[in-house]
Amino acid sequence: MSRPFAPRNSNPASFIRVNGKIRAREVRVIGVDNKQVGIVLLNDAINMARQHGVDLVEISPNAEPPVCRLVDFGKFRYELAKKEKDSRKHQHASTVKEVQLSPRIDPHDLGIKVQHAVNFLCEDMKVKVALKFRGREMQHTEYGFEVVKKFIAEIAPFGHPDFPPKLIGRAINLMISPLPRAKRAKNPRAEDKGEMPPEAPAKEKNSASPAAAPAPKARVPVADEPPSGGLGTPFAGLEIK
Repeated sequence: MSRPFAPRNSNPASFIRVNGKIRAREVRVIGVDNKQVGIVLLNDAINMARQHGVDLVEISPNAEPPVCRLVDFGKFRYELAKKEKDSRKHQHASTVKEVQLSPRIDPHDLGIKVQHAVNFLCEDMKVKVALKFRGREMQHTEYGFEVVKKFIAEIAPFGHPDFPPKLIGRAINLMISPLPRAKRAKNPRAEDKGEMPPEAPAKEKNSASPAAAPAPKARVPVADEPPSGGLGTPFAGLEIK
C-alpha cells in the first residue's frame, strides 16, 4: 500500500531520479567537469554517463527540459547529506531563550542566571534578557541598569548585545547573540566535568584492595632458625630406635 505523504525524516536523496528513472525524453546535461553539454536525448545521456563510469542524476526536475548531471550518485548523496547537516547546525541561531532578572536580585541568583545564559550561548542560541520593575522600583531604574551591565560583563566572553539596554514600559529589554565559535570561550561547566580523569575511580579501587586483602605472613629470619641437625629443639634428647 503506497503512502499518500512522504515520511518526515525521509532522506531527500530518495526523491532524486537517477538513470532510467528519469521520465523526460530530453534532458539538459552538465558534464563531469561541471560544463554544460547541451540538450540531448535521455538514452544518449545515459550512455554518456556509462562511458564516464558515473550516473545520470536529475538535479532540477521542474526545469524545461530537466537538468541532469553526470556524477557518481553515492558521492552526490553524501554531499547532499553533508549540506543538510551543516544547515541544521545554524538552526539554533534562530532559537531564542529568555532570562528574567530583577533589580534586587541576589548575587548567587545572578550567577545562576549567568550560567544559564552561558549554556544557551554555547549552544548557538540567542538570549533575551528582561528585567522587570515592580511598584516603586520604577523610581530607581538606575539599579536595574547596573544589574544588566553586570550581567553583560559576565557573559562578554560568550556573547555580545545586539543593541544597548532599553527601558520599554516597566522592563529593561536586551537581546544577546552568541559569538563565533572561534572567538567564543569554552563553557566552564563542560571543563569542570572533564577535570576528573576517567581512570581515577579505578585507582581508588586499586588503592583500597591491598587493605582488604590479608597481610602476608612474616618470614622468620634465617639466623633465628635452628640448625638442620635438630639441636636446640624439644625432641633433641630422644633416641631414635
